[in-house]
Amino acid sequence: MLSTVEKVLFLKTVDLFSAIPGSDLTHIAGVTEEEDLLDGDQFIQQGETGDSLFLIVEGEVEIKVGGTAVATLGERQVVGEMSILDSETRSADCFAKGPTTLLKLRKGEFDDIMAEKPEIARGILKVLTGRLRKKNAEVSQD
Repeated sequence: MLSTVEKVLFLKTVDLFSAIPGSDLTHIAGVTEEEDLLDGDQFIQQGETGDSLFLIVEGEVEIKVGGTAVATLGERQVVGEMSILDSETRSADCFAKGPTTLLKLRKGEFDDIMAEKPEIARGILKVLTGRLRKKNAEVSQD
């Protein structure tokens, strides 16, 4: 189980939260829930309503759409943020790839934090823009 201090130190390494002062990270760390998963455990189901995002502390996450693997995410990456931003259903299934530790941040707490700290919104836009640029580069190479 991660202590609040360990969560804060971890959050500082995540792009989404890197520009946020330590005192604010302490608040965020306090509302996250740690989840330990085993290989193959599913924690996001395509089509379900998204009520949280997940930060990968240790391990890897496999992203599948329609049963086809489309990406693997690793430590310090974020998954599940799209659904809590646009209130649409989940666009993919997510599975632990080996033993994996996640921090879960629920939509209610996330919305409160976003309202108080607009720099988090900028961090999320940076992450999403990076993903779009990466996909655009992949498409242009095909």
